[in-house]
Amino acid sequence: MIYFTADLHFFHDKEFVYGPRGFSSVEEMDLRIAENWNAIIGFQDEVYVLGDLMLNDTDRGIGLWNSLAGKKYVITGNHDTERKIALYRECPNTVLLGDAARFKYGKYSFYLSHYPTMTDRMYPGDHLSHKLINLCGHTHTTDRFSDMDKGLIYHVELDCHDNRPININDIIEDIKGIESKEVSYERDS
Repeated sequence: MIYFTADLHFFHDKEFVYGPRGFSSVEEMDLRIAENWNAIIGFQDEVYVLGDLMLNDTDRGIGLWNSLAGKKYVITGNHDTERKIALYRECPNTVLLGDAARFKYGKYSFYLSHYPTMTDRMYPGDHLSHKLINLCGHTHTTDRFSDMDKGLIYHVELDCHDNRPININDIIEDIKGIESKEVSYERDS
């Protein structure tokens, strides 16, 4: 199975990160994220992490990263410094994809980035398979559809998926669900 997530922020010891996620400490957050991940991700699964893996204690961060199951693909985020990127390159089961990448799944096309990026509009009547869907993180929103008024942008950060990666089929069904609702976007003239 293929999964997506963003903004792990391992060892980012700031209340504004772990507090809104429902934790009393960064240690509690890190432990729960790793437990949640390994409870659903198998070693044959693939996980695309759209930026911001860790801050501060990179030695322990890399140790925690390496304890996560699955083959991991990384899109870099604003906290993924050159030093951290060099460390990620040495990790087993980790592939760096750069700042953004295209991804195809069946008849669906995705643009993977850390930052919300307008790639397509949510025009009623256009089939989802004819669109380019941006999967992103960065904003720590709890509303995975928070940028749909700007384009076909779906948030995968932990903050809006109960501190768990989300699988590709659930993402597609989620977008189809919002697409089927009354969406009032005007076509350009």
